[in-house]
Amino acid sequence: MSTASVPLPAWINYGLIPLLNLILAFFFSGLVVWAIGENPFEALQLLLIGALGRGEGIGFTLFYTTSFIFTGLSVAVAIHAGLFNIGSEGQAYLGGLGAALVALSLDSYVPWYVTMPFAVIGAALFGAACAAIPAWLQAKRGSHIVITTIMFNFIVSSLMNYVLVRVLIVPGKMAPETRTFLPGGQLPKLDWLIAMFGGKLGAAPLNFSFLIALVMCFLVWLLIWRTKLGYEMRTLGISPSAASYAGIPYAKIVMITMLISGGLAGMMALNPVMGASARLQIEFVGGAGFVGIAVSLMGRNHPAGIIFAALLFGILYQGGAELSFDMPKITRDMIVVIQGMVILFAGALEYMLRPAIVRFYQQVAGK
Repeated sequence: MSTASVPLPAWINYGLIPLLNLILAFFFSGLVVWAIGENPFEALQLLLIGALGRGEGIGFTLFYTTSFIFTGLSVAVAIHAGLFNIGSEGQAYLGGLGAALVALSLDSYVPWYVTMPFAVIGAALFGAACAAIPAWLQAKRGSHIVITTIMFNFIVSSLMNYVLVRVLIVPGKMAPETRTFLPGGQLPKLDWLIAMFGGKLGAAPLNFSFLIALVMCFLVWLLIWRTKLGYEMRTLGISPSAASYAGIPYAKIVMITMLISGGLAGMMALNPVMGASARLQIEFVGGAGFVGIAVSLMGRNHPAGIIFAALLFGILYQGGAELSFDMPKITRDMIVVIQGMVILFAGALEYMLRPAIVRFYQQVAGK
């Protein structure tokens, strides 16, 4: 029997294996830091202090975590149905347009808590719209979802450039961005959350979308493991032939799955657009859609795992920025190398250690 099909306890699958992969990633990252003449243990200490050592750092860490939760959920939902959605970047980008249009329309008339639910719907609808055509091409024409979603990232980027430069730009300004939203179109900061632990949020843009992301994690868990639709999605992902034999409509499930996936990616825009900058800007997604792939894989496509994986990448992003200031030899490019190591071992090589762990577990358990 292949080691990939040998059942292991959940604490090994979802705890031990990711932890060992993470240790390997930091080990090889430490070798890179040592090779350039810096102390890897000191670098790790500075990274953790920068990300978690004070209230403002924690606020920035959770801000990045929020974006990665949304995109990680987007990728995970698609994977459960056997679909690899590479288009979360573009879907989040277009979702920003949906959120911005709602904020621009309502911010001068109603408070933020009235604007927010409409902005959530707007961001989700625009993100889902971006996923709809690739989904239809996969369901009805057999076009591979990976190719079509990648191409739509470029299509959306060009579309958003046009919209921001020609349509929504503030008259008389050179910056391709909308006007700043009034308070009715801004999500409030979570100062009270950091204050509960005795810290101060400072300039960190941690905002209400963090709580929305946690709610989405719970709803995705309900969808995948507690609904008929979720069962059909998982069946299709495990065995399309078995799903067809059971009467599960392939085209319908593909369409619904991709619309949900795109909607979750679109909601990521709430964090930077309505929470951080209070306006729609060029390239605000900043690669979060692609990081979501690693987050989903490292979190084993489970909402709880995605939260922890997103937090890890939030620590790397914030702590890495602080580290590059404290250790000039460790440039921003070096931080990208460290992030790449985590992605490599936790994502691409996630089952590298599994054969050895399976053999050891079978010997210990006597199987």
